[in-house]
Amino acid sequence: MLSFQSPTLFGRREFLRVGGLGLGGLSLPSLYAGTKLADGGKPLTDKSVIFLFLHGGPSQIETFDPKMTAPAEIRSATGEIKTAFPGVTFGGTFPKIAAIADRISVVRSFTTGDANHDIKPIVGKDSFGANLGAAYASVAGGNHPDTGMPSNVLLFPRSVDPMAQVGQAGFGKFASQGPFGSAAIPFQPDGDGSLKKDMKLALPMEKLDDRKLLLAQLDRAKLIAESAEGIDSTREKAYSVLLSGVGDAFDLGKEDPKTVARYDTQPQVNVGKIDKKWNNHKFYRDNAVTLGKLLLLARRLCERGAGFVTVTTNFVWDMHADVNNATMVEGMSYMAPPLDHAVSAFVEDVRQRGLEDKILLVVCGEMGRTPRINGKGGRDHWGGLAPLLLSGGGLKMGQVIGQSSRDAGTPNSEPIRNKHLISTVMHTLFDVGKLRVTRGVSREMLQLTDHEPIPGLHG
Repeated sequence: MLSFQSPTLFGRREFLRVGGLGLGGLSLPSLYAGTKLADGGKPLTDKSVIFLFLHGGPSQIETFDPKMTAPAEIRSATGEIKTAFPGVTFGGTFPKIAAIADRISVVRSFTTGDANHDIKPIVGKDSFGANLGAAYASVAGGNHPDTGMPSNVLLFPRSVDPMAQVGQAGFGKFASQGPFGSAAIPFQPDGDGSLKKDMKLALPMEKLDDRKLLLAQLDRAKLIAESAEGIDSTREKAYSVLLSGVGDAFDLGKEDPKTVARYDTQPQVNVGKIDKKWNNHKFYRDNAVTLGKLLLLARRLCERGAGFVTVTTNFVWDMHADVNNATMVEGMSYMAPPLDHAVSAFVEDVRQRGLEDKILLVVCGEMGRTPRINGKGGRDHWGGLAPLLLSGGGLKMGQVIGQSSRDAGTPNSEPIRNKHLISTVMHTLFDVGKLRVTRGVSREMLQLTDHEPIPGLHG
């Protein structure tokens, strides 16, 4: 949150750093920029999207398509569990998600197109090389006009735990803006203490009422728009945003401790017993410690006006059973309980808060895993099929969409591709009819809505 200190203790660089108010620095034109309809409005719905990216490529079989009638080398290595859907089972390590299956939808015919380690569909060729949130922010503007909350936020484990590993960047840039401009770059709190520094406005408390002094300081820091048109309105908004307490949303200490405990995934895994022979053991630890709190933080940000939040816990789902990664059985014992707990806690929480129609949760990775378990007990890269879960957003829940082949290797119904998922996201965030007649919307943004959304979700 905003805090105040003596002006004699700071230089220009420290006056107002990145903060929760802008993207790469408070740029007032980008705060409230965005494309508008001829009547001055924007083609937005009142909904948000949280995209939980399972980096590394989770197995479609051990998650939501266990194939227990298949041979032993194909069927789920973790067994199966009954769900709230009659006759439908999920992987045996997801009892909590299975119990709320009527509030989620699972796609069993989803294919990401290839078996490459990258960060599609959140960033890839189907999104023009941009984070999907950057496309959203190019229309919505960099910050919410009322709350000052960044429209597009990226959360790595360090957003909630300073001891976590740095965000994974070896397979793609989660903060990529693509063709959508620098104002659309995701805001990324790093959680190592600099967030609180970034949210610090160095101005003596007794001077807060002196608006002219505040704005003059902003001018000297080159944070006021150069354009004369609308400058007074922009300054008024900047003043309001700086004092709005937007930083509180990033502080889990402001949340009810019972709610924090409800989301907390650390008790789901004894991190001290994670086998250190796997090179990725630190990532397994980070996932267990941070996943629930990351989803809680994402919910807090959406409540306060964020439109798109990317959540990822680094490279943890690549279960080859090699020197880096655990076997399917051991790996799922590290990874599944936190995911099961975090997703179910989120779904129940947003429903109780009356937000289940306001926030869409998307859960997937960049690919799936091979239908056949390898000789070491792992599964390798597979582009033919991948797991996909969605919940909320006012979409139709309580269904399994599509079918897979008998070995869960390919779709056995019309394939659902990245472009369909992306279109579903954009139709959730925008009134697409209004978007198409809105001034200034880029060609790339419009193309993201060209394809049909996932069938069956819109009634």
